[in-house]
Amino acid sequence: DTLKKYLDNIIANPTEEKYRKIRLSNKAFQDRVASMEGHEEFLQAVGFTLKELPHQDSVETFWVLGEDKCEDLDSLKDSVNILTTTEPLRFKVDRMMQVLQPTGQVPAFHLPDAFYNLTTDEIKREQQQRTDAVQKSFQLRTKAMRERDEQQNLRRYNFTLIRVRFPDNVMLQGVFRAQEKLSSLVEFVRDALISDWLPFILSSATGQRLEEDEVSFAELGLVPAAVVNFTWDPSIMADIAAQQGAAANNQYLKPELL
Repeated sequence: DTLKKYLDNIIANPTEEKYRKIRLSNKAFQDRVASMEGHEEFLQAVGFTLKELPHQDSVETFWVLGEDKCEDLDSLKDSVNILTTTEPLRFKVDRMMQVLQPTGQVPAFHLPDAFYNLTTDEIKREQQQRTDAVQKSFQLRTKAMRERDEQQNLRRYNFTLIRVRFPDNVMLQGVFRAQEKLSSLVEFVRDALISDWLPFILSSATGQRLEEDEVSFAELGLVPAAVVNFTWDPSIMADIAAQQGAAANNQYLKPELL
């Protein structure tokens, strides 16, 4: 729908330059388009090209459609028709679930090369970002500007590897898209639990509770890999202990996963 809206705006306003530019760091673009497999190829087929353009106090990367491309409105309408009539391929990540038993040594992350593979365009953007970083180091920047740059850097990653550490030091490992929501991790963990009906808490390595289910891993800073901690909700466990005389539920993962 977002890609269609971009093209509809161009068709309705072919002489308006603002409709022919899409800023890569735009939140709507990142949330709704950037995570879609094949979006770059589609934009290039329409006629968009990547360009570095001034924006506010810095230079940013835009998808730009040349003015000459707007002269062929029939071609743009054909592209809209392709978007609305073609059945989309639903991209589903293989979680590659693993259960890691505790050892005497701290387990190391072993990430496949695909986690760091960048396209030619991404490499060019990274080089431009490094050039911009040097220039920015000589500028006075507000907190909001610095936070915006940090978020742009987080969006470089397509996937993240998450390990969930349980109180018995067993770890549950899975792979997620960087733009997936925290709720997907909650569902992943719940599906692996024996007592999947009990409420639990996930927290970062620094102890901060992860409660914003609709926030992406990238926005939470859990990319390209992270460890989160699992605990049962203490208030519920206290009620269970009072009713059943049990101090806690010390069984976590389903036996078939161990």
